[in-house]
Amino acid sequence: QVQLAESGGGLVQPGGSLRLSCAVSVNSFSFYAMAWYRQAPGEQRELVASITTGGGATYVDSVQGRFTISRDNAKKTVYLQMNSLKPEDTGLYYCNRVTARWSWGQGTQVTVSS
Repeated sequence: QVQLAESGGGLVQPGGSLRLSCAVSVNSFSFYAMAWYRQAPGEQRELVASITTGGGATYVDSVQGRFTISRDNAKKTVYLQMNSLKPEDTGLYYCNRVTARWSWGQGTQVTVSS
């Protein structure tokens, strides 16, 4: 069973930065397109950034230019660098395949507040 372990969240002031990490216990990690998802309080989980096996990245409009997704296939880890954070970025952040076919991990909480 694939395990996803997100980390790096925390409380940060508006304008601050965080770097999230997600360690993935799966063989052939490099074969999978990966994504970061966010679930804000009272909202549905949404995909905010994705990265292809070749490293191509896409973002939702609300984070474009502020967030950067990357991956290290040797470490089986996907990252999300979040800059210029806003209160509306608050939520639980999860990683998964782009198709979201693995069981979800615990997520990591990001709170942006002054």
